[in-house]
Amino acid sequence: MADFFNGFWHWYIAVITVLSILGCGILLWTQSTHRVKLRADGTPERTTGHVWDEDLTELNTPMPRWWIVLFYLTIVFGAGYLFLYPGLGAYTGKLNWNSAGEYKAELKQARNDFGPLFAKYAGQDIEAVARDPQAHAIGERLFLTYCAQCHGSDARGSKGFPNLADQDWLHGGEPATIKRTIMQGRVGAMPAMGAALGSDKDIESVAHYVRNLSGLTADPIKVAFGKPKFAACAACHGPEGKGNPLLGAPNLADKVWLYGGSQETVMETIRKGRSNTMPAFGEFLGEEKVHVLAAYVWSLSNQPIVTAEAK
Repeated sequence: MADFFNGFWHWYIAVITVLSILGCGILLWTQSTHRVKLRADGTPERTTGHVWDEDLTELNTPMPRWWIVLFYLTIVFGAGYLFLYPGLGAYTGKLNWNSAGEYKAELKQARNDFGPLFAKYAGQDIEAVARDPQAHAIGERLFLTYCAQCHGSDARGSKGFPNLADQDWLHGGEPATIKRTIMQGRVGAMPAMGAALGSDKDIESVAHYVRNLSGLTADPIKVAFGKPKFAACAACHGPEGKGNPLLGAPNLADKVWLYGGSQETVMETIRKGRSNTMPAFGEFLGEEKVHVLAAYVWSLSNQPIVTAEAK
């Protein structure tokens, strides 16, 4: 891969680009030169002499002048563009423009325009920000831009992605916890327990016990066999299966399931484990934006009264 960064490729791309532009110009010039054939009597020949299907004759007609001029203008434009902007290998262009620089300039302008607004909200409690209609609208836009891809535009999640609009939280739903989650991200991993539990029958029994904890249909005999085996899971989920927010271990005694609560899905989870990662947005968005975003996420499950008087 490192071979693509040596000096050869700079010249390789630059030469091919220049030859391509010159080739277009030469091709246009050769094809736009009107060579008129003369008949024996000296009058112009209107056809090329090519005939298809007995009566389909190719006329000796030049390309329209406006089309030729337009084509030449595109070639001149291409040459001028490559002189001003990067495009010839490592050549940066006369204007020294690059997309990274433009992006940084846009970010700087955005900080100048919206920085004071976010700074105002940064000094307020998350609950107060959640009640501000303007902050709520900004938080919603941030959510739709950066969070909806996983959690859905309605924040109700999908298989493997938590629902943010209910009261069930893996790590806790307090405003400060939500902000910390967005800032730092989360890594959740359940180890595969298939080998620790033993046979498929033991895994099936534990799955019946887990389903029984949340009131789902389960075989009482298998529940009895699965209860002592559940001790291998109690270190994270607790002896009663109610989870541990400090570890992000879900509550197994409610009817909220991240991957589904069917017998087959629960067995698959026990046998193979699960792994989830939420990326950290603190460095990318900055704490002030995360503060507003956290207020919006908190509002989804707490429904604070948003009033026009809130400033």
